[in-house]
Amino acid sequence: MIVRKLRLKRGWSQEQLAELTGVSTRTIQRIERGQTAPSLETKKSLASVFEVDIATFEPSTTKDSTGEPDMNTTNTNETTQNTEQVAKPKPAVETVSNEEAEAMEYVKGIKDFYGHLLFFIIFTVIFIFTGKISEMLIPWGAWALGLTLHGLQAFEVINLFKINWEKKMVEKRLKKKL
Repeated sequence: MIVRKLRLKRGWSQEQLAELTGVSTRTIQRIERGQTAPSLETKKSLASVFEVDIATFEPSTTKDSTGEPDMNTTNTNETTQNTEQVAKPKPAVETVSNEEAEAMEYVKGIKDFYGHLLFFIIFTVIFIFTGKISEMLIPWGAWALGLTLHGLQAFEVINLFKINWEKKMVEKRLKKKL
């Protein structure tokens, strides 16, 4: 989450960040999704590009409500400043609050919806210009219904998958209780 926050703060795309840091775009995507922890070299590169302390990219030692380490924030109590380096101030350690993490997830859902909408519009235009809309009416109607449900869920008008469902799926994937 912290990499996404810092990237968005500067208005960079994942591709731009990958180019600046010298890592692949796929690695940036995995780090932002929390699928992989950045290597020490990647952390150094990210810290340099974002002009923050390398501790920014260390997982927090604080515990969340389940007793597991909270990976959405970093521990601001940790200091990596060496007493011999007093003259050179360290950059601040950035964190991601729960509110910011929720906002980023909300915006990601809306972005996914807009991508879905764009594909729907493109295919609708193709169907109309090729004269195939009448042949594709049932699949097109089903897609329109799916798109409508996606939009309603993205903008939180309805919530098809309650938090309990999400928790159950995570527990099923982990094969243990949270």
